[in-house]
Amino acid sequence: MKVFFQSIVAQLLLNPYILVRGYQALPPKKSCRIPYVLFFIIELLLFFTGYFFHDQLPDDLFITIMYICNTWYVASLYITLSLLFLELLRLSQRFWKWFPDWLIANYQKIKIVLFFFIPLGVSLLLVDGYRRVAYPVVKHVHLTIPKDVPGRDSLRVVMMSDLHIGEVIGKKIVQRYVALSNQEKPDMVVLVGDIMDYESRFAEKAHIEEDLQQLQAPLGTYVVYGNHEYRANRNAKYKWLKKTGATLLIDSVAMPDSTFYLIGRDDYINKNRKPLRALVKDLDPSKPSIVLDHQPWAFAETAMNKIDLALHGHTHNGQLWPYPLLLKAVYEKAYGYYRKGDTQYYVSSGIGIAGPPYRVGTVSELIVLHIQFKKP
Repeated sequence: MKVFFQSIVAQLLLNPYILVRGYQALPPKKSCRIPYVLFFIIELLLFFTGYFFHDQLPDDLFITIMYICNTWYVASLYITLSLLFLELLRLSQRFWKWFPDWLIANYQKIKIVLFFFIPLGVSLLLVDGYRRVAYPVVKHVHLTIPKDVPGRDSLRVVMMSDLHIGEVIGKKIVQRYVALSNQEKPDMVVLVGDIMDYESRFAEKAHIEEDLQQLQAPLGTYVVYGNHEYRANRNAKYKWLKKTGATLLIDSVAMPDSTFYLIGRDDYINKNRKPLRALVKDLDPSKPSIVLDHQPWAFAETAMNKIDLALHGHTHNGQLWPYPLLLKAVYEKAYGYYRKGDTQYYVSSGIGIAGPPYRVGTVSELIVLHIQFKKP
């Protein structure tokens, strides 16, 4: 419902504004204005058809409608930002009269040029945004845990969060994720929540569990819940995750080998999840401890329990600019490396996406953690 509310707000606020400004820019001819208005009517009908009948529509048709409406949603966001910038310029002219004479003389022609130029620029932005989703970057993060670990001086971990397997992130893209991970030859792979998007049937029909079974790491693959695992088909998602061959950690502790602890927390959305102190009370504090916790809310709790490294996802770093700027006001650390006391953190922007298959100002990333263990 939250996603629908955000989408409908965009439909009711952004579309009318763009419609009016574009209508004013076009020549007063029916041949120009009628097709323009029809575009908005058709898009709105598609949106409500996709929302109200998503359970009845064939998956292929629903996904097509979703792609069209999501693409327009992102485009409308950046068209609106462009128009608001032009509004500021126009407003400034009232006070400072700085427009050159040639611009004032050709004002109507310039509006028509902008009518085509702005959507063209936004289209190029979306092409790059889709490429960022389809081809994630591999980011190497080097850090040191100051503990003497007999039998191990380093650990190479591939971290992926927010795969959001579903209508948009399908089999081919997941196969790309697996190939990227295997190329890095990790000791261990961790999937830090939101493995699925909303419905489980898309992963089940495509047998994407078979692709995740191809992840190669001698110490294994480990998974924790994200908030999306608590959305529709919760039991089906649990059964499907078990089929991937990964170890599912829900408020539990594993020792991939005898040298360190891997602590998987249930997602923050579950208010009855175990406190971290209950998970670590019987652990040997001389051994390194790594926490997997999808949402980056528990920094203070993690530091108080003297965890060495905490790995998070969830934020997507905002996914679409300017949302990254807003997240900085919401989270203590919304993206990247962070340190609080003796605890180190990494918050990933995620390898997948939620909603529109685009990233602007952010990247889809696979993280390779190069962890060194050194005697303090």
